[in-house]
Amino acid sequence: MQREQISVFDIFKIGIGPSSSHTLGPWRAAQQFVKVLQQQNVLQDVVQIKILLYGSLAKTGKGHGTDIAILLGLSGHDPVTFAVDQLDSSIEQIHQSNHLILGGQQQISFFAEDDLLFLYSQSLPFHPNAVTFQAFLSTGRAVSETYYSIGGGFVVKEGTEDDHGTEVDLPFPIETANELLHWCRKTGLKISDVVMENEMAWRPEAKTREGLLQIMQVLKECIYRGCHTTGYLPGGLNVARRAAGLNRRLVGDQSYQNFNEWIGVIRQTGNSFQNILDWVSCFALAVNEENASFGRVVTAPTNGAAGVIPAVLMYYVVFCDAYSDDKIIQFLLTASEVGSIFKKGATISAAMGGCQAEIGVSSAMAAAALTECLGGSQRQVLMAAEIAMEHHLGLTCDPIGGLVQVPCIERNTMGAIKAITASQLALQTNPDNAKVSLDAVVKTMWQTALDMNSKYKETSDGGLAINIPISLPEC
Repeated sequence: MQREQISVFDIFKIGIGPSSSHTLGPWRAAQQFVKVLQQQNVLQDVVQIKILLYGSLAKTGKGHGTDIAILLGLSGHDPVTFAVDQLDSSIEQIHQSNHLILGGQQQISFFAEDDLLFLYSQSLPFHPNAVTFQAFLSTGRAVSETYYSIGGGFVVKEGTEDDHGTEVDLPFPIETANELLHWCRKTGLKISDVVMENEMAWRPEAKTREGLLQIMQVLKECIYRGCHTTGYLPGGLNVARRAAGLNRRLVGDQSYQNFNEWIGVIRQTGNSFQNILDWVSCFALAVNEENASFGRVVTAPTNGAAGVIPAVLMYYVVFCDAYSDDKIIQFLLTASEVGSIFKKGATISAAMGGCQAEIGVSSAMAAAALTECLGGSQRQVLMAAEIAMEHHLGLTCDPIGGLVQVPCIERNTMGAIKAITASQLALQTNPDNAKVSLDAVVKTMWQTALDMNSKYKETSDGGLAINIPISLPEC
């Protein structure tokens, strides 16, 4: 059996909120379908497109912006570069004109109520997040492809293996935490060093560093924007944004003009336990309020859990005096490897595993990264990841109104705090005394996912989603 190869840039992807599985994944699927039409040289012959959404994509797709993402993807836009402030106008143009410019080249008639169908009662067996694209040609032919958005922005086309990049000869092939530890012991390398060696099989080290610093730049912009934007989140729940108000209360009357000056001001607010808790929560809230507002974020490893790693990374940068490129790169490399182990051994899709697969995994990633960066041994790093996930096991996904807002945003603050606590516990513990391994908790998380009732897997059919009375506007 061929080993799955996952790069740091598969775990950390730049995109647009609110969901990696319901927004970024379908967007990428739409782009892939356009590419299929181009490769078959039939794009110019398309006269009609139909999109069929199944399972979780149907049930919570509107709240997650699945329809929006697909239309933008079919139109030839890319989530990494698309100007988020043009989202509303671009979608409005499609709906008002009843036209879609497929791949930015071929104009076709498009009526959303007839051509984009939410099949609420139908699911496909491979994965709950399924979408089928059908292109009808002027020649009388039709081209049909089905894609599965399997979490974290990963997309699989029906009948193919996971789309996780070009196969290379990795110096340190890793499927499990035990294999990772084996290579660390054999070489004496830190986890982040092992990961960098593997990344060099794909590209030069300088390119990996450049890409990770670009990831950090997007994280910084997202946090800063989220901490300085007020108002209410879109979608109809009327959830007030809190990060900006919390930031304002914490900084008081101190002034600043940019991110770096802001960091200086934060440090001046003090490092009491309560103050640190407030700032970690503020960072996490900021990211996920941006995510819920269709802002630009980084999957870490998903959009719904995108606030945990930035919040813990900011804790490390600000309160551990670690604002340097090398330390940030070390943090992200370590975090990515733990995320890839969970994807290989379990899932990072809430539609498959509940929120334990998102917040739980992100918390484990952040705990591991913080532990290595604070000087922990390789075994302590894996122990921190295990502790963080162990206390997220069984966490359900039950978004109210199908929106990535309640309870999703606050869960990122909880995941961040748990990650810091898990790191501190691991750093103060002899790993010889550990009773549970990271591989054991990965296996347990997957078993729990399989046993979990489907209504608690991002369907909004159970839990808070049905116990909180709401009245959302008609879409």
